[in-house]
Amino acid sequence: MLPDRPARDTRARASELQQAPRPASTTVATHKVTVHDRQRGVVYEFVVPEDQYILHTAEAQDIRLPFACRHGCCTSCAVRIKSGQIRQPEALGISAELKDQGYALLCVGFPSGDVEVETQDEDEVYWLQFGRYFARGPVERDDYALELAMGDE
Repeated sequence: MLPDRPARDTRARASELQQAPRPASTTVATHKVTVHDRQRGVVYEFVVPEDQYILHTAEAQDIRLPFACRHGCCTSCAVRIKSGQIRQPEALGISAELKDQGYALLCVGFPSGDVEVETQDEDEVYWLQFGRYFARGPVERDDYALELAMGDE
């Protein structure tokens, strides 16, 4: 059993703890993000800390924006930057060329300042990204290959 301590010792210790120096709180800059959602015809304005993903912050504020993988590997959340800048070191779903043309992915994008963006059609961005590799003329249907594939099921 512990010996009884006087109440004033406890109060004195609590007072010491309250007066102990605390580390300075680091303030993270926040930026206004404006998203023109073309598919829904809606404009969203919200504030995002510069160390947070834009998509995650929007969702935390009950703003629903297009997305799929959440890892920067597809083009579902692609936007075109109208003004400002987005830092996106993990955006694998769009090429450096498209980034240079002002495209960004909201799921792995951090605002570098106030930014205004416009959602894009996923198929359009995909075509810009990969169309030159697949656009080799019309695709011919191969019924025999289709039969073989269906027979495996």
